[in-house]
Amino acid sequence: MSEDHTHVQEFFSARAADWDSRFPDDGPAYAAAVAGLGLREGDRVLDAGCGTGRALPPLRSAVGASGVVVGVDLTPAMLEAAVRAGRDRDGRLLLADAGALPLRSRSVDAVFAAGLVAHLPHPAENLRELWRVVRHGGTLALFHPIGRAALAARQGRRITPDDLRAEPNLRPLLAAAGWRMTSYTDEDARFLALAVRED
Repeated sequence: MSEDHTHVQEFFSARAADWDSRFPDDGPAYAAAVAGLGLREGDRVLDAGCGTGRALPPLRSAVGASGVVVGVDLTPAMLEAAVRAGRDRDGRLLLADAGALPLRSRSVDAVFAAGLVAHLPHPAENLRELWRVVRHGGTLALFHPIGRAALAARQGRRITPDDLRAEPNLRPLLAAAGWRMTSYTDEDARFLALAVRED
């Protein structure tokens, strides 16, 4: 495992047990972001970096019983917390790296990724891997339940011009990986960038 992956695992392993209790009011924000994907009954969707699986219930609701929901995370403790919360009933959980997904090319209709971009060791390559597993015309949602400024304030830091999630940085990064950004929202209550896979 790379040093980057070890750092991410250590960070999230230390926080997995109380993750949901630290952010109890995020449910509606997740549901609203999932709605932005435009999923239909029977669709196949991947939650990349699913953590404790908070997006899995709204994803399951969006695709219905005939749809497929897969949650992938690098940190065993996060997946264990998802199972304890019963969210494994809403989707299949896989221990895997979002940068090397155990999925066939073009096998899903959409990817949901909450808080993932900041933790990608190789953003351009990793976004290209998400592109690989999505069908042509499929969608990607990069989400965080609070915006960049609110998150920086919570963490006691300032936003810097090199922040990957800043629109002038994110748009070309996505484009280089085969995505066309269709909307960008960065406000205190949420961060949501939507993109469509183009060939």
